[in-house]
This record gives sequence, structure tokens and C-alpha cells, in this order.
Amino acid sequence: MKFNDVLENVTTYEAGKPIELVVREYGVDPKDVVKLASNENPYGTSPKVTAKIQELAKNMFIYPDDSMYELKEALANKFEVESSNVIIGSGSDQILEFCVHAKCEKDSKILMAKTTFAMYEIYGKQTGSQIIKTESHTHNLAEFSALYKEHGADVIFLCIPNNPLGECVDKDEVYKFLEEVDKNTLVVVDGAYQEYAAFKDEKKKIVPKDLITKFPNAIYLGTFSKAYALGGMRVGYGIGNSDIIKTLYKLRAPFNITTLTLAAAIEALKDEEFVTACIAKNFEEMKRYEEYVDAKGFEYIPSYTNFITILFGDKFVSKEVAQKLLEVGIIVRDLTGYGQNAIRITIGTNEQNTKVFKMLDEVLEKLK
Repeated sequence: MKFNDVLENVTTYEAGKPIELVVREYGVDPKDVVKLASNENPYGTSPKVTAKIQELAKNMFIYPDDSMYELKEALANKFEVESSNVIIGSGSDQILEFCVHAKCEKDSKILMAKTTFAMYEIYGKQTGSQIIKTESHTHNLAEFSALYKEHGADVIFLCIPNNPLGECVDKDEVYKFLEEVDKNTLVVVDGAYQEYAAFKDEKKKIVPKDLITKFPNAIYLGTFSKAYALGGMRVGYGIGNSDIIKTLYKLRAPFNITTLTLAAAIEALKDEEFVTACIAKNFEEMKRYEEYVDAKGFEYIPSYTNFITILFGDKFVSKEVAQKLLEVGIIVRDLTGYGQNAIRITIGTNEQNTKVFKMLDEVLEKLK
């Protein structure tokens, strides 16, 4: 069967391995598995959200309010924008897809960092676009600027802070770069981990209202999958000027999130205290990882997210480390596919992290 030619160059996104796989393939007891590969909130969902879902579970046969009025109003109030500036997606990655398909076709140009969220490139290649990447793995905006001046771009992806590495450029650097960008270039500022970055360093905080007011060609993306602990519910949002949002709506299928997802997101926004507490614990535990890595003589990328990237240099092979950890029930993300001899570990609970350090010690000893 003949398919679209552009799909020949599209790789399949590889998600973090599920607990079920480890149980099935390695015989690890489910209660002993520690999953720290997908940057989920290890403290679980707000009890208030859980209670709301239990209350509304009887309504799962009913289609959701497709206007998403209440959620859009809640987000508009939170970010001091109009509801016409908001679009809701099945995860923020669905809105990434809308952005690419709204702007790109064969031979369009998309600019991004060398190592960043894989779906940027995948969505781009689906349209036959040319992918332009920096030489640096991390976000080097001087390189972005030089490449943009040389090649131009229809879409620019900025992951602030960056996944899968964890670094984050200052807001002022982002704005300085955006001043150079033509107004016909769509700039996608992916803020999936912004709650963490803003908590750690105010200089990293990007305010959506400020962004889209200064740069009407920019759209800010946020998600409920990370700090709000709704990864399993799949809900994200975009904030942009009304013309961009109207255009993206032309690509949105009806009922693109569920009745229960909608209710969960609305309720999650009401419990900011829970979110703040989770973020605070995240950075307390991250210090333990930094100290552990320092003691081992490895390097890590200073992180503004809920994960840390550990670089092994020439001491160990990350793929082997990740595999051996998997076999004993510790699921982390190997970054070999991103051109890095490194693993990415979601910051877990105190108990989970203690177990990771113990098992990592054992694995590294065996691999010496």
C-alpha cells in the first residue's frame, strides 16, 4: 500500500516504559517498581481532584461541554487574558500539532534546538517541512539568532525550560531573541515545566499575557500533565492572540478532551496550594540527586524542571545503566537516542529516590 512519502522520514515517538512492561518482562513485583521516566508528579493528584472525579464518574457517558467554557474562563482569569486567547488540547502536544499544521507544508522551515522535545521534529516532518537545528544540545539563543538570519523559519520552537535536558534560559534572553523575529514567523514557547522554573528562579518566568502582548506572533503552551499531576487525563492549553487561536480551532476535532478530563483540570486549578507543595518537595529532593552525582564524580545539567539529566562522560554507557536499572524495577529515560550519553531521572518521592540511589550504586558497581 502506498502512503504519504513524507512519512518515510518520520520516526515513531518512544514514550517512557510502563510499569506493566517491567512486571511482565522482568518479573518485578508491581509494588517494587519505581517509575521515574515520564516526568509525572510522584505525589499523585490533588485529593480534591480525585474526589471530584469520583463524584462525576457517573457522567462519563455524556459528551463534555465542547465550548470548554468553565476551563477557559478559569485559565483566562489565572493568566489575566481573555477566554478568546485560550485553546484546550488533549495534552499541550496536540496544540503543538495544530501549530505545525496551521503554518507548515512541504519545504516549510522549522527551527529548534538540537536536543529538545521529539514531537517538534515529528510533527514537522509529517508536513514535509525542513528541520533546522542548532549545533548546541541546549538552548543557545545566539545560535538560534544566527540560524534564523541565515535560513528564516515558518515556526520556531522554544522549550522553556527544555525537555529532555532540563536547562532554562532567562525570560529576558527569550524576549531579546523574539525582537529579531519576523511577525509572520510563529513562535511556540513550550512552557510545560514553567511552574517549576518560575518557582526556582523568577528570571525564568514567562508570563503568557506579557509574551503575547509584546509578541503577537507567539503562542504560550502549558499543560496539566506535570505540576498539576494529570498526565493520565491528557489536557493542555495554548494562550495566544485571538487570530492565532481562531486559526488553530479550525484544526481541532470536537470533544477533543473528555468529560472527566475537563472536570479534573477545572478542579486542579482550584488547588494551587497542592501544586506549590509538590514543586517545593521536588526541589528539596533534587538537591539529593545533585549531591549524589557530585559524590560520584559525574556531571549533571542544572535543572529547572521535575527531572535531572545525569551525564556519564566516558565512565559508563548510559544505555547499559538504564537497562540494568530497568531489570531491577527502576524505570529511567536513556538519552542515547538524543545523542547524549546520559540518563534522565524524574525526581521522585523521598522513599523512591532513596531506592534509586541504592540500586544505582549496585548497578554501577556491577558495570565497572
